[in-house]
Amino acid sequence: MHSSDIQKLVARRQTFKSLEAPFYSDQGILDLDMEVIFGQNWIFVGVEPELPEPGDCVTVEIGGASILILRGDDMGIRAFHNVCRHRGAKLIDERQTTIGNIVCRYHGWTYNEDGDLILAEHMGSGFDKSCHGLKTVHVRSIAGLIFICLAKDAPADIEDMAKVMEPYLAPHDLANCKVAHVSELIEEGNWKLTMENNRECYHCEGNHPQLTVPLSEFGFGFSPDELDQRRSEDVAKYSQTIANDHARWEACGLPSAEQDHLSNVTGFRTMRLPLMREGESHTLDTKSASKKLLGNFTDAKLGGLSFWTHPNSWHHFMADHVVTFSVLPLSPNRTLVRTTWLVHKDAHENEDYNLDNLTHVWNMTNQQDADLVRLAQIGSEQPAYEPGPYSKFTEPHVEAFCDWYIKRLEDHFASTKAGIAAE
Repeated sequence: MHSSDIQKLVARRQTFKSLEAPFYSDQGILDLDMEVIFGQNWIFVGVEPELPEPGDCVTVEIGGASILILRGDDMGIRAFHNVCRHRGAKLIDERQTTIGNIVCRYHGWTYNEDGDLILAEHMGSGFDKSCHGLKTVHVRSIAGLIFICLAKDAPADIEDMAKVMEPYLAPHDLANCKVAHVSELIEEGNWKLTMENNRECYHCEGNHPQLTVPLSEFGFGFSPDELDQRRSEDVAKYSQTIANDHARWEACGLPSAEQDHLSNVTGFRTMRLPLMREGESHTLDTKSASKKLLGNFTDAKLGGLSFWTHPNSWHHFMADHVVTFSVLPLSPNRTLVRTTWLVHKDAHENEDYNLDNLTHVWNMTNQQDADLVRLAQIGSEQPAYEPGPYSKFTEPHVEAFCDWYIKRLEDHFASTKAGIAAE
């Protein structure tokens, strides 16, 4: 699709309605998404416990860009384009490994942990190694969650997100966690459908029988004029539970109140939600999945801290474990969802936790969501498809995501137009 046609689609987008069909299937729009959304904004890519020791590194693929993320000797995190400055060979081909210096296997060019070229044989005495260091990538860890930005100038408001979120996240002490399991699921749908699906729980009742055991349907919105007396009483009880639990958690030093900053360039939202029944964790019996609680926690009934970021992540922090989710486009109708479960670094599998119990709820929920996204993708490609209305009660955060997305494209087209006019 030509740029002028995309601009017309952007200009005529109606609020509180789903996007027009090309946004979910057109290769030209995906190319623009990779340039404007994934190429200019902060993208969640991993967690610090994936890099526990100096020399540990992971790679992440964002569109056509491969990024190398490395733990240095000073325990700091660095990020580089995973491309040798000699003839462009990929430096690290594994998803996760441990290295000393960064050595290109093709011709042996060698870089230190800061990306400086320190060895390049047979280039002659006049060759200036200082001009051929690795290309750096902006990287920012927020309480152990790793974000990168491929742009030359990264949005500065990530510091606003850090200021708000670090007090919420820090008590869970992600730095002293370890990765218990990683799942990589390919959803047969556009990445925006994956994100839209996550931003609402309108679909949860009937589609997520495991997830709705620990999580109340009322925690994600409802239409008050459609509640009968019994459900009205249930809502009132849930609202009182939130008030009571928030007061108790805040008194213990755990920030819990909703923070909604979804209109920021680096958009995010958080809230600590009560869990049902035993109230301890995202498990089928709602009890802790791991005997070793995180940080300095002694009380397992601390609810579930949910943290959402534009454009590609959501996270759940509980007293006993953490689950993170990263969404990365693969094609117009294929999306990678990487889920990572973390437990206390001293927790032992089959002694302190059972892996199936730890992962069951979200493994089932992820597959259920993938099935729904596939259906949404198929439907969006049908000739009868047209943008449909969002519920203002249960889908306001879907609208917030789409509004944020359209605004980023509007800003891009405006800056492009300004640049052309200035020439």
